[in-house]
Amino acid sequence: MFRRSRYYTLFFLSGFAALLYQIVWQRALFTFYGVNIESVTVIVTAFMIGLGFGSLAGGRLSTIRGLPLLGVFGAIECGIGLFGFFSLTLFARVASWTAASSTVVVGSTTLGLLLAPTLLMGATLPLLAAHFVRETDNVGESVGILYCVNTCGSALACVAAAVFLMRELGEAGTVRVAVAVNALVGLSGLLLQRAERSTPVPPPPAAPSARSGVVISFPIGFALAAILGFIALAYEIIWYRLFAFASIDAAPSFAWLLGAYLFGIALGSLGIRDFARQKLHARPGLAPGLLANLVVWAGVTSFLVGPLLARTVHAFGYHRALALVVLATALLGGSFPLLAHSMIASADDAGEKVSYVYIANIVGSAGGSFVVGYILMDWLSVQALSACLLIASIGVAAYLLSRGATYRRRSAIAGLVVAAALAARSPVLYDNLYARLLAMQAGIRVDAFRHVVETRSGVITVTDGGAIFGGGVYDGRFNTDPVNDTNGIYRVYALSAIPRPAAEVLVVGLASGSWAQVLANRPDVAHVTIVEINPGYLKLIPQYPQVGSLLANPKVTVVVDDGRRWLLRHPERKFDLSVMNVSVHGRVHSTHVLSVEFLELVRQHLNPGGIHFFNTTWSPESLHTGVTTFKYGLRIFNFLAVSDTPILPDAHLLEERLHAFTIDGRPVFDERSEVHRKALEKIVAMVHSADATDGSDRLNESWETGERLRQRLAGVGVITDDNMGSEWR
Repeated sequence: MFRRSRYYTLFFLSGFAALLYQIVWQRALFTFYGVNIESVTVIVTAFMIGLGFGSLAGGRLSTIRGLPLLGVFGAIECGIGLFGFFSLTLFARVASWTAASSTVVVGSTTLGLLLAPTLLMGATLPLLAAHFVRETDNVGESVGILYCVNTCGSALACVAAAVFLMRELGEAGTVRVAVAVNALVGLSGLLLQRAERSTPVPPPPAAPSARSGVVISFPIGFALAAILGFIALAYEIIWYRLFAFASIDAAPSFAWLLGAYLFGIALGSLGIRDFARQKLHARPGLAPGLLANLVVWAGVTSFLVGPLLARTVHAFGYHRALALVVLATALLGGSFPLLAHSMIASADDAGEKVSYVYIANIVGSAGGSFVVGYILMDWLSVQALSACLLIASIGVAAYLLSRGATYRRRSAIAGLVVAAALAARSPVLYDNLYARLLAMQAGIRVDAFRHVVETRSGVITVTDGGAIFGGGVYDGRFNTDPVNDTNGIYRVYALSAIPRPAAEVLVVGLASGSWAQVLANRPDVAHVTIVEINPGYLKLIPQYPQVGSLLANPKVTVVVDDGRRWLLRHPERKFDLSVMNVSVHGRVHSTHVLSVEFLELVRQHLNPGGIHFFNTTWSPESLHTGVTTFKYGLRIFNFLAVSDTPILPDAHLLEERLHAFTIDGRPVFDERSEVHRKALEKIVAMVHSADATDGSDRLNESWETGERLRQRLAGVGVITDDNMGSEWR
């Protein structure tokens, strides 16, 4: 047992390193190719394809007689570490050549970049499974314990990334940790193989009938593995949407969710290992009944994660609510080793056959990610999707029962009844789901939203008062009135104080369309290009009169894309003014549009004298990054205008322009109203605060020059793609 524990430790560490790579590599590729749903789908699918083909390769290797399996495992780990060492540099160089290419080219490039390391990662489980089956003569026990320890390592990597690694070491530092772990595992595997080379390999069973125990045919088991993989990944996508919404779209929320998901799978695999060792080996006929119970009760628990999360997150926080995910995935996690045990005899080709089950599970998982995340989320709500997945679980369990599954049959039938009742009641259970999740945010109480728009790009909700929440994060209000200013709209009007031409304007992020509406109605603006990643906003804007005319304005062009990717794809486009209203500097992927690298990209798209105006949400790092990257800057409330030429606001020009400002032909300021006159005077008066002797005095009302910002923020770090600013803090 001590000898086996060494291998378990190595496979645990292998899973730890692999998950670190996945977190960092996905993020790095999102930076280059965008975080829109097309890029996300391409990158995730490339990972899955590599793992699947790697599993086949590992299974084929495991059938070679006399092959030192531990030595091959060690060599594979060293190969993964070698690739990891150069990975980020390689990604950056290749992406610089292909970032502006079509989706087909990006997909092919991503697959090429990830194929080598994911092939190696996918090969490890079949290799070690073959090694252990030769010793235990028990497929369920061997696959269960290996799946458990590897998944536990991956779960720990998620926690480590969320709590420490990504925050303190950044992308490059986290990859170095993974490389070091790969080197340790690889060299240890090679040394163990060398130490055991004189030990004869146990002979394989004379024939597969040595543990005949095959109670599920291979075609049926292959299909079941794919279906269960589909269900499991589809639920992960749904849960991530809900947990991200509840956590205000915090970057670590995915790592925490994935850690809980993997930990649950590990627990389920461990339970099957023990069951296989104690009962299944002697009574293989128990497997279909146990599988029916796992599937139906996993479906019930997985379906209830959403409603229970909405009812517990306010009291306990979303971290404690992760226990629901652990329970659901523990039931799901037992299905893979159980299927393997039910389909495969303890013969010499066990490793190869495990690889077939593994690739079926991966194909199903990739299908769940693509079909649900890329297609169905544009058509079905989370409630409808959850009900459909629950019905799929009912179908699988009912099929197993119809094939004569007898073990705990009454429990499985009870699960079917409960599942059917829940599916019928799903509209009630999921009612006002996002309103309940929003209660996680301090000071916000919403009984129900006026609008809920769910697309594959995210969730947009709108209160009766016109407040928008994109992915659970406050995203502004439908308002263009600077007198009754409920959304800080005066900040975009204040740009009129800068005596610069603004014929060509770029707006990154549409949201309510209020800012774009003001810009499009400026007399000096000839054209506004808006890049928005979530087309759901386009459904809402026509319903609000303040911004209803925006999309029909001949000056306006709306593009649905990731802002950074669009800029990379259109190097020829130049602008006089770029405006970007980022909601929260700590939101996931906010670094994507706040880093030095992004600001340098924006600079390439500015005409001489052009200005980039963006929301820092009071982040000292965001402010310092802006005035460090550009020579000149001007803070207007929590926004920062940056340029390579001096920014000199003119109060008289601002007053003149605001007096004449109209939206859809209606004056913004009514000179006959004292309230309007005072509002205008207050905005104009703020221009003079940029000349104050103390820029830190009354920051909420003052403007502040770039020079004073540099002095005040001396010692504050800058945001880079690698360190990710404050996302993980």
